[in-house]
Amino acid sequence: MKKFNFRKVLDGLTASSPGSGSSSGSNSGGTGSGPLHPGGTAGVLREEIQETLTSEYFQICKTVRHGFPYQPTALAFDPVQKILAIGTRTGAIRILGRPGVDCYCQHESGAAVLQLQFLVNEGALVSAGSDDTLHLWNLRQKRPAILHSLKFNRERITYCHLPFQSKWLYVGTERGNTHIVNIESFILSGYVIMWNKAIELSTKTHPGPVVHLSDSPRDEGKLLIGYENGTVVFWDLKSKRAELRVYYDEAIHSIDWHHEGKQFMCSHSDGSLTLWNLKSPTRPFQTTIPHGKSQREGRKSESCKPILKVEYKTCRNSEPFIIFSGGLSYDKACRRPSLTIMHGKAITVLEMDHPIVEFLTLCETPYPNEFQEPYAVVVLLEKDLIVVDLTQSNFPIFENPYPMDIHESPVTCTAYFADCPPDLILVLYSIGVKHKKQGYSNKVWPISGGAWNLGAQTYPEIIITGHADGSIKFWDASAITLQMLYKLKTSKVFEKQKVGEGKQSCEIVEEDPFAVQMIYWCPESRIFCVSGVSAYVIIYKFSRYEITTEIVSLEVRLQYDVEDIITPEPETSPPFPDLSSQLPSSRSLSGSTNTVASEGVTKDSIPCLNVKTRPVRMPPGYQAELVIQLVWVDGEPPQQITSLAVSSAYGIVAFGNCNGLAVVDFIQKTVLLSMGTIDLYRSNDLYQRQPRSPRKNKQFIGGLTELNDSPVPLELERCKSPTSENRENSYNRSRSSSISSIDKDSKEAITALYFMESFARKNDSTISPCLFVGTSLGMVLIISLNVPLSDEQRFTEPVIVLPSGTFLSLKGAVLTFSCMDRTGGLMQPPYEVWRDPNSVDENEKTWKRKLVMNYSSSSQDIGDHQYIIICSEKQAKVFSLPSQTCLYVHNITETSFILQADVVVMCNSACLTCFCANGHIMIMSLPSLRPMLDVNYLPLTDMRIARTFCFTNEGQALYLVSPTEIQRLTYSQEMCDNLQDMLGDLFTPIETPEAQNRGFLKGLFGGSGQTFDREELFGEATAGKASRSLAQHIPGPGSIEGMKGAAGGVMGELTRARIALDERGQRLGELEEKTAGMMTSAEAFSKHAHELMLKYKDKKWYQF
Repeated sequence: MKKFNFRKVLDGLTASSPGSGSSSGSNSGGTGSGPLHPGGTAGVLREEIQETLTSEYFQICKTVRHGFPYQPTALAFDPVQKILAIGTRTGAIRILGRPGVDCYCQHESGAAVLQLQFLVNEGALVSAGSDDTLHLWNLRQKRPAILHSLKFNRERITYCHLPFQSKWLYVGTERGNTHIVNIESFILSGYVIMWNKAIELSTKTHPGPVVHLSDSPRDEGKLLIGYENGTVVFWDLKSKRAELRVYYDEAIHSIDWHHEGKQFMCSHSDGSLTLWNLKSPTRPFQTTIPHGKSQREGRKSESCKPILKVEYKTCRNSEPFIIFSGGLSYDKACRRPSLTIMHGKAITVLEMDHPIVEFLTLCETPYPNEFQEPYAVVVLLEKDLIVVDLTQSNFPIFENPYPMDIHESPVTCTAYFADCPPDLILVLYSIGVKHKKQGYSNKVWPISGGAWNLGAQTYPEIIITGHADGSIKFWDASAITLQMLYKLKTSKVFEKQKVGEGKQSCEIVEEDPFAVQMIYWCPESRIFCVSGVSAYVIIYKFSRYEITTEIVSLEVRLQYDVEDIITPEPETSPPFPDLSSQLPSSRSLSGSTNTVASEGVTKDSIPCLNVKTRPVRMPPGYQAELVIQLVWVDGEPPQQITSLAVSSAYGIVAFGNCNGLAVVDFIQKTVLLSMGTIDLYRSNDLYQRQPRSPRKNKQFIGGLTELNDSPVPLELERCKSPTSENRENSYNRSRSSSISSIDKDSKEAITALYFMESFARKNDSTISPCLFVGTSLGMVLIISLNVPLSDEQRFTEPVIVLPSGTFLSLKGAVLTFSCMDRTGGLMQPPYEVWRDPNSVDENEKTWKRKLVMNYSSSSQDIGDHQYIIICSEKQAKVFSLPSQTCLYVHNITETSFILQADVVVMCNSACLTCFCANGHIMIMSLPSLRPMLDVNYLPLTDMRIARTFCFTNEGQALYLVSPTEIQRLTYSQEMCDNLQDMLGDLFTPIETPEAQNRGFLKGLFGGSGQTFDREELFGEATAGKASRSLAQHIPGPGSIEGMKGAAGGVMGELTRARIALDERGQRLGELEEKTAGMMTSAEAFSKHAHELMLKYKDKKWYQF
């Protein structure tokens, strides 16, 4: 039967249906695309522009996840492979090695990970979940897969222990029983240690869940079982009886052995540590409460908080390390979570910024019966991962090479730039490295396992994150890695809020007044612009030199005056207000206009924040060029900014909100335009707005309550920070006429801005600087910019800004613009080549502004074909300019709305990418808007995703998948095919270090002389089969059984033959390994026997 490619069929149907397009005014339920004029201009366009992109170029797949694992619960370390695993409450596992080795895998059930256990140097990992299921992960592949699962049906898993170089896993349960699982087959053994056999028969109470399991370092045939109520049982596996029992009146949280196997230490719920000797189990050999107050003799020491975990690690040349978490005194309620390190008589308390989830001590040897020689401690906190160096007396921490601090302050917005200028990464790093923290350990990062190569993808990528505290972080994201380059603190341009001024201030947010809301960056000119939640815009320029200067600021009054309309006659309101009143002069905020209005007085013309008035030292990097603030108007706070655009070539920044549009010249530091949205239409307003009653002076509290149906005042809604629990509710874009707050208020917000050299009016013969303005009602306005040409005039002559009277319309709020030339090439907006504004080089100072226009200035070259692509929440349209003919329209969605849309370059061709609220990612060709991909990728479960999702060139995208993690994905088929080569290897072949020679006498008298055969004891022949109802074996997708289940169809026989060959090869390999091991053991035995014979050869019988 012939196989059809559905995507090819889709392309063919779309290409062969020129008449299937829907008009711009269509209200049909389905989606449609195609030319509005099949025989006219569109036909010429098809002949001229050959679209090279087809559906075969696109495929969606996740690439890598960056950041700190959200809500961590478990930690494990392979001391030979030197890789670290972290489990989370959502069922995720992150495996980390050397920089570049970072793997994410997820349990399908989503159950929390309770515990992780590496099969040391075997390339495998066991995970225990809160759904009482054990999973065996294969790490010998770049994408780990589950080989086996074992679901416990009648008992809950509480603790697991896998002895070194053993294939039998001990599993403790909530009922107090201990089961044993074969790791190779993942089948339960018939050998069970029942709780009622482990404790004394005279004991009347249940000992509680199993909280600890470990085999004796001295004798593998002895198992130490710790129960929650304070009972510890030393179980002889061969004789199936308890060799000794230990009782303590405080609950046990953890246990650890001394490497000689004669002593063990317990941590308890009263903050005490007890040291027990196997020879005298009646009472502890030593009891200490490290952080308890010293009491008089005969009195019990004061109880402290529980010690949740203790590790007892020995050293050959010094005192042992006793490391524990918790145990602080109750009277120190304000003390932060701490890790205590006891080494000899020295006690060091390391205070942490976040609660401790788990910690592990890294030791030189994987063998539990040798001196451990600890060298570091990995501490997993709720929101951080740190590694402490134990080899230095001051215990410094290692510098973390992973991007674990993305969430240092909550992320509020993101931007992604692929294939940016290559020198930018080096420039940003050279500036940022000067501000790095000092005092780190000089040792090499100890988690150094795995292998990673750069791969074929070499173009530079930069990710920018904006944060709630006003900071901006630039990250090098090249080759699926992430490393912070440079950090910018935007809050430094404002005065700090004094204590006690909170209620009287003009801030419009209760917390995080400096939170970053929008980012605009021009990599070529290095102009950076940011807008904040407190209705401000800051323009930054990049410089390699430090300067000290005053911060120049402007105040802009944006007011929506639709309620002031009393009569519909156009003569009552001028079509274009006098601009002279809208052009305040440049000034530094040194006057009294920023003083806070007293209570009871209507706030007017007051900004939300106070810009610093004194000269400010600005280090190399991004330096504030201009601060623009919206001000209060008649007691109403300024609305948050909804759109932002900057043109370095024109020296202009434009921004808008639900009140109107502001255009500012940041070269001359003047306001060019500050106008309500309704005024932009002049007398050509296409929407009939109902006049409202005259406005009355209102106080700040509850001032706009009548405009909101909810009992919560609108100001209080607006005051919520982007990082607050309900911050997503302030995502103000028009969703439908029934639910949009903008539509309720009859306000038309500015939702998209775009600078471009284009045709401002219909049938213009020449191009000129233009500003495209998109609104929440789907209207597009073109504003003409008259910018002086020469450098001298640009610094002295004013820029004239005039609405052109050109309007275009779409359904839904406008999201993005882009422009194409007549050949189908994507036209980039003009930009100014970067030069250092503070250069000390005289030649550089005299340079003129160098502008790159990205096209020919001849109108004949442009002709009648410049194509503007506009995408709204509902549809996309392509217009031909200057004729303003709508060539193509595609109704993208009727039942949902688009959250993010971008025109990107892929394989040297442009396409339109969209992320919809229903989770679909859609890609359309340009200019024909032919659908090439529609994948139901990710349902919108959190507005965090909507706020941070962004596309970029070369098939890349990202979003904030959790408050602490960035998920990157690709929609490129080529990158999906090459992804395996780009990912790191988790497992590398390493020989397991040899055990230390214990010596003849120590081996003879130091422990059990018999070798312990677990296979003989736990195998089916001796122990029998476990009850089928106790646990259910589930083959994983990566197992041989899973592959057998997948083998079928035409290739089934070949697949089964290959599986059989793999099984045979696996068995032969295991046989070869066992044979080699037996030969090595025989050689060692022969060598020792020969040495013993030589030693006693000439001795008489009485000399023994």
